[in-house]
Formats: sequence, structure tokens, C-alpha cells
Amino acid sequence: MARTAPPESGVEPPPGLNLELLVHGVGGTTPEEMLGDPRIECVTGDATAAVYRRADDVDAEARPQDYRDKPVAEAYSWSNLTSGNGARALWLILLPFMVANLAHWMRPAAHGRHTALRLHGVLVRLIGLSLTVLLVAAACEVALDLVAWQCAGSDACVDERSWLGFMAQSPSGEGGWWSQPGRRLALAAVVPAVLTVLLWWLSHRTWAAYESQRPLRTEVTEYDAEARERPALCLPGFWYGKRLVARLRAAHTAAGFLTVAAALAAASTRYDRKPGGSAGLDAVGWLLEVLIVGCAVWVVYVVCRRGRKESEPDDALDKVTVRALPGLTVAVLLLAVVHAAWSRPEWISSGGELPGDETFGVLAVGQGVLVAALGVIGLLLHRREPVPRTVLKGLGAPAVAMLACALGGVMSGGVTQRVGDWLDGPGTPGAGGGHIEGPPILLTWQSSAIPVLLGAVLVMLAFLLVRLSRRSAELTDDVERGYPDALPDPSRSRRIASTVARAALTDSAPWIVGTVALFTLLLGAAGVLGTWLTRQVPGRAADGMPGVVDGFADTAQALGSWLVGLAFVLLVAWGRRAYRDPSARRTIGILWDVGTFWPRAAHPFAPPCYAERAVPDLAWRMATWTQQTGGRLVISGHSQGSVLAAAAVWHLEPGTRGQIALLTYGSPLERLYGRWFPAYFGPRQLDDLHHQVDCWRNLWRLTDPIGGPVDHADGGDVPGVDRGPLLDPLEYGRTLRHPLPSPILGHSEYQADPAFDEERDRLLARLRTREPGPACAASASPDGQAARVGADPDMQRDGGGSEPLQAPPGDGAATVPVQSDAPPARRDGNDQEAAPSWAPAPAVPSTPTQTPTSSAAWLLGYAALAFTVAALCVPAVLEGTHLAVPEAAQVVASAAGAVLALCTGVAAVIRAVSELKRANTDRMRLNRGMDVDGEDGGPGASGPQPSPDLPRQAGGDGDRSHSDPGRSSM
Repeated sequence: MARTAPPESGVEPPPGLNLELLVHGVGGTTPEEMLGDPRIECVTGDATAAVYRRADDVDAEARPQDYRDKPVAEAYSWSNLTSGNGARALWLILLPFMVANLAHWMRPAAHGRHTALRLHGVLVRLIGLSLTVLLVAAACEVALDLVAWQCAGSDACVDERSWLGFMAQSPSGEGGWWSQPGRRLALAAVVPAVLTVLLWWLSHRTWAAYESQRPLRTEVTEYDAEARERPALCLPGFWYGKRLVARLRAAHTAAGFLTVAAALAAASTRYDRKPGGSAGLDAVGWLLEVLIVGCAVWVVYVVCRRGRKESEPDDALDKVTVRALPGLTVAVLLLAVVHAAWSRPEWISSGGELPGDETFGVLAVGQGVLVAALGVIGLLLHRREPVPRTVLKGLGAPAVAMLACALGGVMSGGVTQRVGDWLDGPGTPGAGGGHIEGPPILLTWQSSAIPVLLGAVLVMLAFLLVRLSRRSAELTDDVERGYPDALPDPSRSRRIASTVARAALTDSAPWIVGTVALFTLLLGAAGVLGTWLTRQVPGRAADGMPGVVDGFADTAQALGSWLVGLAFVLLVAWGRRAYRDPSARRTIGILWDVGTFWPRAAHPFAPPCYAERAVPDLAWRMATWTQQTGGRLVISGHSQGSVLAAAAVWHLEPGTRGQIALLTYGSPLERLYGRWFPAYFGPRQLDDLHHQVDCWRNLWRLTDPIGGPVDHADGGDVPGVDRGPLLDPLEYGRTLRHPLPSPILGHSEYQADPAFDEERDRLLARLRTREPGPACAASASPDGQAARVGADPDMQRDGGGSEPLQAPPGDGAATVPVQSDAPPARRDGNDQEAAPSWAPAPAVPSTPTQTPTSSAAWLLGYAALAFTVAALCVPAVLEGTHLAVPEAAQVVASAAGAVLALCTGVAAVIRAVSELKRANTDRMRLNRGMDVDGEDGGPGASGPQPSPDLPRQAGGDGDRSHSDPGRSSM
């Protein structure tokens, strides 16, 4: 978003002092780049986030006469909130927690369903709690089981690792003071306990810097109509999670300590209850278990008891919970340590797994049940109040929650597999022939599923590449037809078409995420089932099966172990580099820029919400500057900065909003946030934002993979918000004015487009200083009606025009806006830059409707997969046991799988034929100048009819009426 020398916009800014507040997007654009000047000074703020100006503009308020023809430029830099000091590298271990927290905010929009909404929040918070237990359990597995129990109890393992000699125990039980198994476990418990303390410290440190920032707004009673009717982001307590995070932090910290205590108690109490065990230690063990269960119930109660309170800033702290619960669990952990370290001379560990290893199986099943319940709630909420374009029909939250559990499994499995392979010497963990037995069998099954999952992902990527290639070829002809006065350049046309096609792939992300989540759930269930049925790793469980199955199992196990270990090593290496290299830290910061916009509502150990600092910063700056100067202010946000800008404007008082204009460009407000977070950025919320902001314009391009149109309406006379798609590239080839090829800008350099300065100056001119009122009056369209945002909620990247054009389902945009070296553009009655008469309008990429045939194809496909796997694997696995499957049942299962596979193929063919027919129909309609509903414009349509070879022209101001083709298509 580097600032470039703008051309003359043709619109003179109003007299008086005007301010342009720039907010950058992801990637950490520097203030120098934003302002286009290396000489800058901090106006207000600190090293974490601050507002900057050019050195020449610092005292602009003292000499307003010097700024009558231009606004004062300010830049708000918030990049250090996500990529500041080296401690940010530690946030990589928090990645599953961040993804789980995102699932909380992806719930479908549903008003009045308080019980269902509360249950949705409870389920996500329980999933977050299970991830904390999983991470600490993985640390217990490494330190207590693999090192202290298995390796220290094996002479061969200790011989190769002299640093474990002080814990070595001979087969007869002889050794030093630390050689007793209980004492070894008590010493190793320091590792997971320190990890829990580290997580608490990171959360508390960021809680003091982020969640404790006071919001701007005054309190609103939660029974007030304003709290019930207005979007949640408007409420004063939305960006103030001080109480909730403190309470959840106490509960998760306690859960971590209880996990360590349970691991110790599981080993010591099982030994004490054997014949000849100590009755006194057994009684203490029972007391310890009762305390662990009681504290665990308290933890679950705290997590489920209450969620966020957004109607007012909640300063109260639950002192009993915040202070007493972690302290009590520390006392329980100390009791478990003393109990385990008590002298038991006859206790000998002869290898094998640590008792209590079933934790991972229980966690896997519990997470699967919670995700399934979350899916049911999502479907019910979406069915109750369906919002157009909601991802996965309300299943976005469970899909993302499933991915969070998968990330947690990969991280926990990665560290255990690598450590197990390192300690095992020449053998393979779980396969025998090594120094130790290795990590839990379930973790080996889960790692073996990774190659299968990657294979499915590769198939999807291949499908996307084929579709991308086809779509690029189709768009190439449209690009060349759009430049009748330019010499065609096939290479240039292919690059432009390929960029547009790649940008449209963003709209395919929901079904990719959903498919990966479904495969993860099925493979996880298969891993749990295989572990419980065979009690062996996949390679051994497949012994005796057909050679193909046996070889596949061995390959998947070896490759999965290598891949999960490699992932862990890469994570550590990336974190190490990020700690030392600021540039690498900024790269990782992009991940946090996208994932940590939302407050920590489901997991207190997730990376902190930078918006809880950035939104109050922006709101305070806009409110204080307008109050002090009485001037006009336009806040312009790029990419993620547009989301921050919208949230900050939402947070202002009505009187202040009357002096504020909003300019967004490359904005994901509707394209990403509106689809993935419909309860907070859905059509109703964006309509509310439009009414709350006096003036708002949004710029977008077809080549932008992130930004898109806002394209919303409330059915009234509201002005147009979208201006687009902007021409990209601005010039097709080499011209006298542009002898070098113009770049394809995509998501960047919006300020290099003349439309940026033109819209900014127009917004400032239309503001009324300190006079709050309705939204800016719409520019009159040629037919006398006010231009407004389209009322069709199903429309996607529509630039606004007489009628929305729709491309074949799932194929992205149909045409590319282009411009040749034409004479100076004329202007229409609204002072809009008019596009050349040949410039094609963008078509609207539509999301394929989930028809019954499509749904049946997917369901039959998954059923066929399940039956096929069952028919091939289950009989062989159970062969020779009392659960052996009769041959007749095997034949029936195989036949059922074959029939379902045949039905799947038929359904897929039917779906492909229907989509091909729909694509041909849409293409014919476009060529005949018809809209997507098959209604011809007819003689009553205003303006000339478009050429048969080109789509019709789009209005520059989002006018839905038939508009003059001379109006801008940008």
C-alpha cells in the first residue's frame, strides 16, 4: 500500500482542515511506505502501535490554510501488535488454540435462539479445553512415558544416553535414589508443569497489554434496545474481554496442572492397588483421585458457566476462580508428586507403556463427539435463519474446529514420534526390535493417516489446477476482445486471465476446508477404531493381509511418522528463525494478522486479539481529532485494515460519525468475513454499518484474491458503496504515455489508481462538519432514481450495473475489465470517469447451488468409501479372533460398496452434465444480453443494448437500473 504521487482527481476538497487516516493491511506495511516519505514522526502512540505523519505535516492544525487543497495524511501502524518482539515466535505452539478460537466466531446468524447460541459457545469452549489437555498430555507422554518410564527403565536405552544414568534401574530393581519409577516420574513432571506455567505467562502478559485496554463507548444496559438490535461489534464490551479471558485462563491453567497430576496418580495408584501394596499409600491415592475429579468438575463448570458479556465493559473479576482454582490444582499436583516419589523399593518398570495411556483415545473420541454436536447446532441455526453465502450451510464452525483438533494432533504426535524414534535406536517405534516400545499406538495410527489425507488434498489441488487452466483459457478470449484498439498479445492476455482465474479460487476455499475436515474426522475415527480393535500399530495389524494392503499399511506408517516428525522439526526451525530474524517474524505475523482479529472467547492461550488494542486506538484518534478541530476525516483501510476501520467507525458516537467517511479497498468485509462470520459481518450487519456511516465507498478488482464488493442493501434509497471492478492493469500494452508494461496490481497498490484519490476527495466534499444525519445522498442515475447497493443478497463480486451477470457456477469471473490507450476519458453526469464503450463489465462468480443431485453424490461417495474400507480391512483385521466376520458378510459388504461406488459415478456424471448445461445456458444468455434469470432487457431498458460479443456495461456507482454505457465500469 505504498503511497504514490496521485494524479489530479478532478474533485476539489472542501475548505477547512481535512484528515486522511490510513490503516494498512496484513504484512506490516511501514509508515514510511504508507506516507510515501522517509521523514516521519510519531504523533501519538508507543512502539507497539502508533499514528505517524510526515515531518512537514506534524503541525498541520496550526496552519490549516496550507491544507485547503489537500488532506493531511496520517498512518496508523499496528504491525508490531502481531510481529513485534522475539517472544512472538513462541506463538507458533498456540496455532491450534487460535484456530479453535476462530470457530467460536463462525457461528451462523440466528437472533432469538439464546439456548442454541449458548450451547454453541459452550461446545467450542470445551473443544478449546480439550486442546489444552492434549498439548499438556503430549508433554507428559514425552517426559514421563518415553523418557522417565521407558528409556530410563531400559538398559540398552540408558547405555546410549549417559545423561539418564542417574535414573537407570537394573532388571533386579537396583539403582540410585532416583531410579525408582515413581521418583523418575515425579522429576519428569517438571517438564509439562513448566509448559503449563509458560502458557499461563504468555496469556497473562498479553492479557495485560490487550484485553485490559478500555473501550471508547459508554456502558449500554444489556436490556436496552440498542444492545438487542445493533450488531455485536457496536457494543462497548465487544472489544473488552478482560473478565472472560482471566476466568478461562484460570480454568485452562488448572486443567494443565490436573493433567500432570492425573498422569502421576495413574501410575502410582495402579501399583499400590496390586497385591502387597501399601494400604496407606492406597488411601492417599484414593484421596488424590477424588481431588483430581473434583477440581476437574470445577474446571468444566467454569468453562461452561458463562461466556462473553458485550453490552457493557465487564471489569469485574471472579477472584475465587482466578486465584483459588489454579492454586488448588497446584496443591493437588504437589500432593501427586509426593505420593509418586514415596519410596516403593519393589516397583520396577520393565518397559512398556505408562499406565494411564488411554488419555489420547478418550480425548480423540471426546473431540469427535463435540465437533459432531457443534455441526448439529450449526445446521439448526442456519436452517432457522439462513443467510445467503454462509459457508458450508452453517458447518463452517465445526469444520474449522475439526482442523484445530487435527493441528493439535499433528503437533502432539509430531513431538512424540520424533522423540520416540530418537530414543528407540535401530528399531521403529511400535514395531519392535528397538530399545523401547515407543509412543502410544493411537498416535501412530493418527500419523499414518497423514499420507492418506495428503493424497486427498493433492487430488483436490489437481482438480483445482485443471479448472484453473480451463477458466484461464476461457478468459483469454474475453481479454483480447476487450482491447479492440490494441495489438493482441497472447502472452499478456494469458497472464491477465490467469490472474483473474486465480483470484476467483478464493471462493472455493469453503468446500476445500469442509472436505479436509470431513476426511480428518473419518480418518481419526478409523484410527481410534483400529487401535481399540487390534492393539497394534498399522504395520503389524496388516500382517497376514493381502500384499497390497500390508505394503500400504507399512508405507503409510513409515511415511506418516516421517512427515509428522518433519512438521514438528520445521515448526521448531521456523520459530527459532522468527525469534532471531525480524523479517521472518513479520512473515509469521501475517498468520496472526488474519487469525487474531477476533477476541479470545474460546481459548485463553490463543494469541491475543490485536483488535482489542487497534480498534480503541482508531476510535479514540478519530473522536479526539474531530472534537478538537471540527474538521472532516476519511479513514481509508486496505485489506485487513478495512475491517479494523469498519469496526472502529462502528464504535463511534453518532455525532462523531457525522464527520467521518469510510474508504475501503481490497476489503474482505463481505467476501471473507461476511461468508465465514455471518453473525457479525452478514448482510444485516453491513446494512447497519452503511446507515451508521455518513459516507462509505469500496474499491475492488477482479484480480484481487482477497478484496471484493460489499454488495448489500436494505431495500431503501441508500447510496452505492461499491466502485468496481477497477481496471487492472490500467494499460494493456506499451503506449506513448506508458512505454513500459503496466503491472497487474491484484491486491496491492490501490492508491496508484486514479479512482482512489477521486473517491477520497468526493467523500470529503460530501461530508457535513459536525452535522450527523442520514447517509450521503445518492448520486442521481440517468432514470432519476438514486443509485444504491444491489438488493440481491446472492450476488457476488458485482460491480453494480443494470443487471447482475452470472458466470457458470464455480468458475469465477467471466470477463476482465480492461482499457487500451484511449483518449482522455469523459465524465458522466455524476462526475464519474466513464469507461470506453468497448470495456466489458465483470460477470458475477457464483457459488454453485448445492442441488439434491450434488448432495447425493457426496453422500454416496462417502458411504462407498466407508463400505469399501470396511470390506477390505475389517475382515482381515479380525481374522483369527472371536470377532471374525463370516465370508457371506464380507461378500455382502463388498457388493454394497461396489453398488454405492457405481451410484456415486452415475450421480457424478449427472451433476457434471447439469453443470455443463447450466454453463452453456449462462454463456448463451450473456451473448444475447440477457440477465441470469433469463429475462431480456427488452425495449423498455434504458440505454443502448450491448454488443452480442461483449457483456453489458456496469454502472460505476452500483446502480441497478439500466444505465448509460458511458458510465464507468470501474
